[in-house]
Amino acid sequence: MSKTYIFGHKKPDSDSVMSAIGLSYLKNKLGENTVPKVLGDINKETQYALDYFNLKTPEYLNDVKLQIKDIDYHKNFLIKENDSIYNGYQKMLESGLTGIPVVDEKGYFVGLITIKDLSHVIVNENAEALYTSYNNLLHVLKGEEILRIDEEILGQILVAAYRSTTFLQNVKLKKETILIVGDRHSIIEYAVESGVKLIILSGDSEIKEKHIEIARKNGVNIIRTPYTTYHITRLVSLANYIKTMIRSYNPTKFENTEFVANVIDINNRLKHTNYPIVDRHNKCLGLLKITDLSEKHPKKVILVDHNEKLQSVEGIEEANILEIIDHHNLGSITTTSPINFRNMAVGSTCTIVYTLYKERKVEIPPSIAGALLSGILSDTLILKSPTATTRDVEAVNELASIAGVDYRKYGMSLLKAGTSLEGMTKEDVLYNDFKIYTVEDKNFAIGQFFTMNFEEIAQDMDEYVHVLDGVSESNNYNLVALFVTDIIRNGSYVIFNTRGKDTMELAYGVNNIPQGYFLPGCVSRKKHVVPMIMPIFEN
Repeated sequence: MSKTYIFGHKKPDSDSVMSAIGLSYLKNKLGENTVPKVLGDINKETQYALDYFNLKTPEYLNDVKLQIKDIDYHKNFLIKENDSIYNGYQKMLESGLTGIPVVDEKGYFVGLITIKDLSHVIVNENAEALYTSYNNLLHVLKGEEILRIDEEILGQILVAAYRSTTFLQNVKLKKETILIVGDRHSIIEYAVESGVKLIILSGDSEIKEKHIEIARKNGVNIIRTPYTTYHITRLVSLANYIKTMIRSYNPTKFENTEFVANVIDINNRLKHTNYPIVDRHNKCLGLLKITDLSEKHPKKVILVDHNEKLQSVEGIEEANILEIIDHHNLGSITTTSPINFRNMAVGSTCTIVYTLYKERKVEIPPSIAGALLSGILSDTLILKSPTATTRDVEAVNELASIAGVDYRKYGMSLLKAGTSLEGMTKEDVLYNDFKIYTVEDKNFAIGQFFTMNFEEIAQDMDEYVHVLDGVSESNNYNLVALFVTDIIRNGSYVIFNTRGKDTMELAYGVNNIPQGYFLPGCVSRKKHVVPMIMPIFEN
C-alpha cells in the first residue's frame, strides 16, 4: 500500500503540525498507510509541545511533483554487459521495446543499446571478430559442449569453405582462429594441431576421440551445434558480448527522482524514444519509454489547516488530493474528482480531528491528546479568541484530561515558549506564522506573532518595515503586514509595508495609520484580519 502524506500549510504552526500528527495516527489505526509531514521549519511553540509530549517531529516535505518513480516505466528492464547481443535482441523483441540499458556486473549503468544500433552492427561492422563467453556461444548456437578450455573466447572467425586439400595447402591457421567446420576430419586434425582458439562443428558433425585429445593438449575449445555452416555464420556474431556494441557511454538518462515535467521538456528537444533510469549512484533501475509517461501514479495527499494553493506544497496541482480537513474559508485548491472535505466553523483544525476520533470511536492516547490539545490552545489563545467555540471547549477539557495536564497552565507555558525572540531574525518573526492570500490577480500576505512584550519589537520598528518592504517588492505582494498579538492586552500591534498603508487605513478606518498601531480585540487572523482586508482588494 502506497503512503499518503498528511500536511498543513507552508509556515507550519502548532495547529497545522499537530492536526497532521493526530490525523495520521487515526488513519493508520483505521488501516491506512499515512505519514505526517511539514512544509517548513518548526517554530518554538510547536517544538515545545512536541518535546513536552515526546512526539517525533514530522519530516520535511519539499514537494509532491510527479517524479519518474511515480511512473510505470519498465523497471528492471536491463541486460548485463557480458550477456550476448542475441539475448539483448530477444528481450527487446519480447517486450516490444526498441532499446535496452546495459549494466556492469554490479548493476551500474554503462550504456544504451537500441534496435538501430543492432542493425548498424550487423550490417556495417566487421562480422569476423568474436569476443564473448563459451556459455554465450552454447546458448546462441544451441550448442553442445565437447571441450571447454577457456571461459572467454576472443578471436577471428574463419569458415572452412574450400576443398580440404585447398584449405590445408593455402590457409594458415592461427592461435586466435575460430574455425567453423563440418565433418572434415583432415581439417579438424589440422586445426587442433595448430592450437586454434575454438572449433565450431556444424550439423552435429562427429569428431574423433584422438582429435579431442590433441585439442585438450593444445588448448583448443570445441563446440558442436545442429545448425548448418550458413546458419552459424549468421548467428555467431550475435553471441558477442553486448558491451561490444556500445558506442556512447553518456546517453541521456534520468534519475528516478527527476521531475516528469523536466523529462518532458528535455524530450521535446531530443525526441528520443527510450531513456535509461538510474538511481543517484548510477545504478540502473530500468527503461523509460516516452509513452510510459501516461501511466502515472500521483502522490496521495491529505491537506489539513489550509485549502489555498499558495499555502500548500510545491506541485500540489500534480498530486492526488484525497481529503481536506480545515477550519478556514474556502480557498483556491481544486480537484479532478470528488473528495472528502471536512470544513467546520471551529477555532482549530485539531478540534475537527478530535471530532473524527469520537465519530470513529478510536481511543486517543495521551501523547496524541497532548498534540491535539496544543493545536487548539495555540489557535484559540487558550480559548480566549473569538474563534473559540463550544466544540473547542469540549475538546480541550477531554484532551487535557487524557494528556494529564492543566490546560490553562500548560497553555500559558506553550504560548510563552512561542513568544521568545531569542535567536530570531526579523524575517524569522515575520515568517513564524505567515500566510499568503489571493484576490483575483492580487496577492497579500499576513504574518502573525504572539508576544508578551511588544516593546522588544517596537525598538526595531524601522528594521521591520524595511524587511516588509523587501518582501513586498521581491514577491510583488500588494500588502505585507505583521500582526504582533499581545496575549495580555488581548489585541494586536500592526506593522506593514510602506505601500500597504492605504490598504490598512481603509481596512481599519484609521486615517494616517502609524506603524505599530494597536488594534484592541484583534487577535484572530481569520476573524479580525482577513475579513477586514479581503474586501479592500475585492473592490
